[in-house]
Amino acid sequence: MTLRQGFADQMGQLLGPRPPGDIGLAVSGGSDSMALMHLAAGWARDRGVTLWVVTVDHGLRPAAAQEAQQVAQAAAGLGLSHATLKWTGHDGQGNLQDAARRARLALFSRWRGRVGHILLGHTADDQAETILMRLARGSGVEGLSGMAARRIVADIAPPGDLADAPDDAPARSAGWPPREARKSGNFEILRPLLGLSRAQLREFLQDLGVGWVDDPSNDDLRFDRVRARKALALLAPLGVTPAGLNQTGARLARAREALDRRAHQVACAIVTQEDGDLIFDRAGLQQTERDTQLRLLAAALKWVSSADYRPRAQPLEQALLAALARKSATLHGCLIHSGKTHLRVTREYAAVATLACPAGPGHLWDRRWLAQGPDIKGFELRALGPEGLARIGPPPPGSAPRAALAAVPALWDGEDLIACQRLGFGPRYSETLCPPAGPFHATFLSH
Repeated sequence: MTLRQGFADQMGQLLGPRPPGDIGLAVSGGSDSMALMHLAAGWARDRGVTLWVVTVDHGLRPAAAQEAQQVAQAAAGLGLSHATLKWTGHDGQGNLQDAARRARLALFSRWRGRVGHILLGHTADDQAETILMRLARGSGVEGLSGMAARRIVADIAPPGDLADAPDDAPARSAGWPPREARKSGNFEILRPLLGLSRAQLREFLQDLGVGWVDDPSNDDLRFDRVRARKALALLAPLGVTPAGLNQTGARLARAREALDRRAHQVACAIVTQEDGDLIFDRAGLQQTERDTQLRLLAAALKWVSSADYRPRAQPLEQALLAALARKSATLHGCLIHSGKTHLRVTREYAAVATLACPAGPGHLWDRRWLAQGPDIKGFELRALGPEGLARIGPPPPGSAPRAALAAVPALWDGEDLIACQRLGFGPRYSETLCPPAGPFHATFLSH
């Protein structure tokens, strides 16, 4: 089977027999993404699909702008539009590669217009490195199943919040997909090259006479991924190879699917949603096996916080043990409030205390709350907070704990509290929960 036929088969598995009319393609200029662009160009041309090529200039190397221009020229040679997105937000603190990854997703979200699928060039080598790094961190089935070929990503920016995007007319020439028919909420990352090695892709490019860029950071031992790559070469004599690690990841992915289906069954029985919180029946949770307990709590924390990833294993286990022992805990931007008969997973006030956005269509507060109404223009959506609670007075009987109510959305005009829909304070307006991942119970079956 040729590489092109294998690629077409994989795209068919990912998208089905009727692919969408527009697909995004992230190309850095390295060998993996350049091979992806050449494979995708022929595939898309045969099926009448429009490809939108995008390059992220992280601004970390002087050569990055020139490399983005080289990608633009290569894309033009294939008859494809191209856009360069620039990241200027790194402050030099924290994990650089993690910050860059998050920035890329945010930039994709703002750029994508009506595009609902973006292809990435991760290979079997990348998958093996990922599994090895997660093994070093003590990951379980979730992490060791590796990167998924399909991943749903929540939009960072809702459709109406694209002030920095060019208008539709220049957007076409600038490589920005049109915004009409944009679907809010989610887009999908697709990785059609996970079954191919970097060596195969480079041989493909060499046969085509196509060059690529070698990023010097790929040899920088400060980064975990580079050290994992070096370690794999040393482990090869022991039989620890990328192919073997990928086989293990595939088997664990099947195990993860079974565990998620079990978690879904239990969640339907013991977890209910109350506004933006999740309520666990304590007795039902205590009677559940530990792995499912952890899976349920991780999913709840991820859902309530609208986070892209679940919490790390060790703090998650500590939080679960505290909750089962009738102690409250905070983790992942959430408060786990432990009651006599129930556990409540709610937003932690400290995590949303500084968040604010205009009230009205096109603006989501905390990535999940939409406020609408004829009389709310000019107001701001912020957390109610202890000060707002004090102004409203004692909450109605049966309300959530005060610590949970402090994190609910409210309308403010400067320092003046205008309304809080949850507590029936002030003028009425529409307040809609729009969780990026969709309904909680469906999240176990959506990846």
